Amino acid sequence: MRGKYAIKQLSIFLENRKGRLKEVTRVLAEANVNIRALALAESAEFGILRLVVDNPEKARSVLSSEGFTVKEQEVFAVEVPDKPGGFYQVVKALTEADINIDYTYAFVGGKDSAILIFKVPDHLFEKALEVVHKEGIKLVEPIFFYGK
Repeated sequence: MRGKYAIKQLSIFLENRKGRLKEVTRVLAEANVNIRALALAESAEFGILRLVVDNPEKARSVLSSEGFTVKEQEVFAVEVPDKPGGFYQVVKALTEADINIDYTYAFVGGKDSAILIFKVPDHLFEKALEVVHKEGIKLVEPIFFYGK
């Protein structure tokens, strides 16, 4: 299942100084890379910008060539009803299967749905996919993000 549902996410480490986010978005815009989902976490010294883009290889290449530190991780996405309890259904299933959630972020996927992105420990990735699938939760294929 991993190959069918693994989504490449880029984590870009940004010094916490004026203009760094602007530079990342400029580089991606000039390379014609579309940001499909994002989350930004910050501390006093640095931030981590997590992105799912339509062309992860190109994004990684252009960002690295501009001096940004970029790491790639595999995440998975699910689609749930956009109503109270949708997120809980997934968290409950993963937690009860003893799968730790490293982090998650979400966006509205359509009129009545939300897309949730999850990062779990690599050694539990396949198990997480199986648990979610068994619970009847819809997994989102990478093509949703990549458009290919």
